[in-house]
Amino acid sequence: MSEIKKNSRNTENAPKSPFSTQTVAFSHYNNISAQLPIDPKTGEIVGNTVKEQAKQCLTNIQAIVESIGHVMDDAVKLTVFVKNISDIEAIEEVYKTFFKKELPTRTTVAVAALPLEGALIQIDALISNGEGTTPQKALDLVKVTRNTEKAPKSVNAQTVAFSHYNNISAQLPIDPQSGKIVAGGAAEQTEQCLKNIQAILESIGHVMNDVVKTNIFLKNLSDAETVNGVLAKFFPNYVPARTIINAAALPIDALVQIDVAVSHGDGTPPQLAEDARFLVIEANNTENAPKVPYSHTVAYSHYNHISGQLPLIPETNQIVGGGVKEQAEQCLNNIRAILESIDHKMDDVVKINIQLKNIEDLNAVNEIYNLFFNGDLPARTVIGVSAIPMDALIQIDAVVSNSEGTPA
Repeated sequence: MSEIKKNSRNTENAPKSPFSTQTVAFSHYNNISAQLPIDPKTGEIVGNTVKEQAKQCLTNIQAIVESIGHVMDDAVKLTVFVKNISDIEAIEEVYKTFFKKELPTRTTVAVAALPLEGALIQIDALISNGEGTTPQKALDLVKVTRNTEKAPKSVNAQTVAFSHYNNISAQLPIDPQSGKIVAGGAAEQTEQCLKNIQAILESIGHVMNDVVKTNIFLKNLSDAETVNGVLAKFFPNYVPARTIINAAALPIDALVQIDVAVSHGDGTPPQLAEDARFLVIEANNTENAPKVPYSHTVAYSHYNHISGQLPLIPETNQIVGGGVKEQAEQCLNNIRAILESIDHKMDDVVKINIQLKNIEDLNAVNEIYNLFFNGDLPARTVIGVSAIPMDALIQIDAVVSNSEGTPA
């Protein structure tokens, strides 16, 4: 097969950035950069209320999606970052008006800061891309939305499958029978989140070992070790890629929230179910990146998922000296080392996610960021958090194109 090409695009109808591409399509997905509530004509923030700002974020996503011949109902997942978790209900009123069919999966989390002063909300998106990218042939692939009574229900879909991935809504520690948060601390809440994910997966004929990436949102970063211990019980033999993110607050005042990306070998119609026997998950680690108790990268089908990288020197597993520029460079060097270990390069990256302890450091990060890419920049999401593991100033993870696919 000829090498599948990455398709990076921008439109004048949405805000542009010199540090990211608005949408990067690869194979059967489009990755949309996080959209702030900016009017693309004036470059200024729109509105003083979260409703006005949510509408502008979604309007910007809609403009990007429509500029590439898609519609909002092609969305499979949205991630909503808010300054105030109490704004969820107001956002909900606006959010639902942008979709005509079933809602996509969603993760909502409050963060310490957003990249623009005055912004109350930021939203990024993952969009289905049935036409694929060159030289793939367009397929009239079906988006499959499913729910089960064995996991908590909300206005959002529990799982949306498209092509060879399932995208699961972030799961809170809610008992599906009572609809209430489970008793106990971080360990009990983590276990309930994972049980809910497991119930969703089993309802669609999948298992926990089909997970390729986990994002762990923690209200208290000091709970990370406890959470990791519970995760080990659910993934005893194979450990997916992982990023741990400090949340300023979570819905229902939870201590933990978990979302996952899941391999889906059976594909969605008209792909053939027997594909499940031929695609495999490829987990890899390299000595050239810091050691962690989970996979550095997990490839499945046409994507690689890179675990959150801290600014650690691989030889010592200690944080690099200097300030945020040196730390950002080390994070990106670690990502590059992981990619080179699997015969990929930085220009294969389609999406970058950056966490900053001090959002004011973004300009310093941007000074070195573009130096790591020779071609079109990836889509990007930046958030400010109160804490990062090992008291680092920055953490970066990535989603990477994988044109060779994964083997039988």
